[in-house]
Amino acid sequence: MRYWLTIFCLVPFTLQAQDDKSDKQEAKFYRMVDGLLDHAVEEVKVQDGIPENAVLLDARSEEEYKVSHLAHARWVGYDDFDVRTILDVDKNAEILVYCSVGYRSEKVAEQLKSAGYTNAKNLYGGLFDWVNHGLPVVDSLGHPTQQVHGYNLLWGRWVTKGEVVY
Repeated sequence: MRYWLTIFCLVPFTLQAQDDKSDKQEAKFYRMVDGLLDHAVEEVKVQDGIPENAVLLDARSEEEYKVSHLAHARWVGYDDFDVRTILDVDKNAEILVYCSVGYRSEKVAEQLKSAGYTNAKNLYGGLFDWVNHGLPVVDSLGHPTQQVHGYNLLWGRWVTKGEVVY
């Protein structure tokens, strides 16, 4: 009986410690993101959800996109991004650009704004924050997946849910 009571009493503390660790990791992640971004375009937080009818643009490498991406997202890249690839998108359409954490997508959204796209926004925290909140991603065939391209070992450590691949 004594043994059982000891375990029973320790479990809530262990769970609380894990929650505290997760909260601290998330706070570190957001501090890192804040340090990277200029906050030059409007940001959408994962917790707020994707605006209805938004055009989703993925500003990561094509290799990252093929591993997983938001459903219905269109790959536009970052290094070789060219606004002419989205000339079919209305300049007043709601556009949400994302990448791994929000840096590359912020730069692409800035380019879109400069090109006259009035409603280009950045997904704050990017795909990593999306997945860390338990939200779904799809693979290159459109099937649900748990895999997330971590970019590299330094950046992949920010993915706390799913399966990180490189």
